[in-house]
Amino acid sequence: MQKKLVKTALAGSVLCFAVAAQAQSSVTLYGIVDAGVLYLSKTRDATGGNGGKFFGFTDSGQMPSLFGLKGDEDLGGGLHAEFKLESGINIANGGFNDSNGNFFGRQAWVGLRGNFGTVRAGLQYSPFFDAIYALDPRNMSQLGSSLVPFINNTVVTGIFSANAVTYTSPVLAGFQGSLMYALGGVAGDFQAGRVYSANLSYHWNGLGVFAAYYNGNEGPSVSPLPSTLGMIGRTLGASYTFGSVTAKGSFTNYKMAGSGINNDVWNGGLDYQATPTIDVNGGVWYMVNRDDMSSKSLMGALGVNYSLSKATGLYVQVGVVNNTGGQNLGLEIGDGGNTPSSLYAPSGTTVGVDVGIHHVF
Repeated sequence: MQKKLVKTALAGSVLCFAVAAQAQSSVTLYGIVDAGVLYLSKTRDATGGNGGKFFGFTDSGQMPSLFGLKGDEDLGGGLHAEFKLESGINIANGGFNDSNGNFFGRQAWVGLRGNFGTVRAGLQYSPFFDAIYALDPRNMSQLGSSLVPFINNTVVTGIFSANAVTYTSPVLAGFQGSLMYALGGVAGDFQAGRVYSANLSYHWNGLGVFAAYYNGNEGPSVSPLPSTLGMIGRTLGASYTFGSVTAKGSFTNYKMAGSGINNDVWNGGLDYQATPTIDVNGGVWYMVNRDDMSSKSLMGALGVNYSLSKATGLYVQVGVVNNTGGQNLGLEIGDGGNTPSSLYAPSGTTVGVDVGIHHVF
């Protein structure tokens, strides 16, 4: 009888230890599924001319379709270990999209978080991209947002940064900063593919001010898409929230080595939470090449989101872009596989309309 009691007590202790250990760590599956129907009044053909109108399915019409795993372990004393593995998906055909083309091509990092700040190592967003994301009035929608000129200029350079180590400080008197250094990994040439980036933000009541810098040397791509083009990027902007309205404005310069791209992008817009279920946002982007002032783009977009629940929403987006000179700015990032590239548009005016649904889990 005594032996049975001892065994029961030991089993209970093991169970309690296991439960306690489980309570100190967690792994979460998350994701976004987004699809829509896209109309474009013009498309860009292989020669840069007008390829005609398009109407069809588009993957990731508003939000990037993706899934991922994230984990957190409480190590005690305010110290946490964390990781994230995130893959872009194309729900039109089950392939990759919204990433650098690899399985976990959006994020794949491990790190430590504590009172000192956060340190992460692996594939991650650059501080430069984080700042532009924070300054976008349309929440980086796949149609008509700051994401479109970013990728039009850089492809995925500056977004998905491989071989990177970052440090993000705690918030001190409203200030917070991030530093990133990415190693090129080329034998005999430490400068090939080398990247460093930084941002600094300040928040006070409804005001937010952001500044960021990116400097990357050309190197061999670590993905199917060009992710290590030679690039210098700078951005400066601010946001202000008053009631249910948030206003944002920014200036960004993209200078790409050896390409003739030296584009300034000016942006401003508003996000209005009209009701708990209806959000309206819009913005205007003006892009001009410093080295060829005749090359200009003017893009405007408006979107309405209706939340069916906390996880599911419907959306309608309308965008217009006008290109002159050598500019070819398009309207949308999403691509259904059979869709002509909507990231680039021919000269003149192009109109796009996107209607779709997204679900977040």
